[in-house]
Amino acid sequence: MDALVIGAGPAGLMAAEALAAPGRRVVVAEAMPTPARKFLMAGKSGLNLTKDEPPEAFARRFGSGSGALSAAQGFSDRWRTQRPAGGYLREEEPAFGPAEVMSWARGLGIELFTGSTGRVFPVGMKASPLLRAWLARLREWGVELRTRWRWIGDGFRFETPEGLRIVQPRVTVLALGGASWPRLGSDAAWVPWLQEAGVRVAPFRPANMGFRVAWSAQMARHFGAAVKGTALQAAGLASRGEWIIGRHGIEGGGIYEISAALRDGAAGLVDLAPDLDHAALATRFAKPRGKLSLGNWLRRVLDDPVKVALLLEWGRPLPDDPAGWAALAKALPLRHNGPMGIETAISSAGGVTWDSVTEGQELRAMPDVFVAGEMLDWEAPTGGYLLTACMGSGLHAGRAAAARLAASAQG
Repeated sequence: MDALVIGAGPAGLMAAEALAAPGRRVVVAEAMPTPARKFLMAGKSGLNLTKDEPPEAFARRFGSGSGALSAAQGFSDRWRTQRPAGGYLREEEPAFGPAEVMSWARGLGIELFTGSTGRVFPVGMKASPLLRAWLARLREWGVELRTRWRWIGDGFRFETPEGLRIVQPRVTVLALGGASWPRLGSDAAWVPWLQEAGVRVAPFRPANMGFRVAWSAQMARHFGAAVKGTALQAAGLASRGEWIIGRHGIEGGGIYEISAALRDGAAGLVDLAPDLDHAALATRFAKPRGKLSLGNWLRRVLDDPVKVALLLEWGRPLPDDPAGWAALAKALPLRHNGPMGIETAISSAGGVTWDSVTEGQELRAMPDVFVAGEMLDWEAPTGGYLLTACMGSGLHAGRAAAARLAASAQG
């Protein structure tokens, strides 16, 4: 066997694509019964492939996982120096950023459209047609997919439906995912095996997750409600996306955009009227209340019962003048009791540290073994960033592994 890829998610499949070549035997081993389960789950409500924006702006949205930097604190510099998500900014190889992702998908026959926020989706919205086309092309290129092959460490030993199997590839790409959504295959079982080999692994933490909130009884009527038309901010990060009030807390795209900052201790603020300035909002709050109850009066001002509920829940002690009400509505404290568990997070931060790999994402402690995707210590928000970076890191690791094969063949 020339090349082994362990993990059939986007990073692993992209590595296999980079490794595929005439006469080269490439095998992808996947523990689950079917490939790319997390990818398919993410696409259930619409597969957001990437974000159509310039590479420099795109790179600024990435954080370094357990490292001290965040997307709002100059992480684009770290991206350029340590290349944590693959290398689409690398000078020595072809780019793989938003434009390249779109070109790649169209090359599989998938029509795309770009939404008003720059997010890019397949016209059909679903992940399954793209995955089917991708797998068909890999088969055509000679890549072999083996499902229900679970890596159990100790070299490359696998539990399979046919019993124990041991393989000895010339190069290997590990694309086993992080520690989120373990029921879909990303269970971080690989951590002790790499640590025993001398690889440093930063502890995993939830990323793109919701936050627990101990709601008062009055909030029960709003469980399941979508919060629309707000702006969230924390530590310089901002979001205008929708989010959801759940029985146990808050979650959704709008929250995920600022979740890393909230998780790391930054205060969050909610602007309940982002399209009005303070003066205009104060004018609204200056309207006489008359005999209206507080709740009914606030509903007339904000025209949204969910926003009113949040204002009363998180805004106490309440102000007593129009300017104070406007200031509170423009900067309502987002009160929470910490992040939800990693098992329900969209992704994870932490993983193989950058000093444990070479520029080609080869493990320093394990020659000829490369790593990709969420196994590495980086994080990114949803909205196309996470998926693009997973694919980019898989492509980069696959290219590096392919270069190793080519060099050994010449030597």
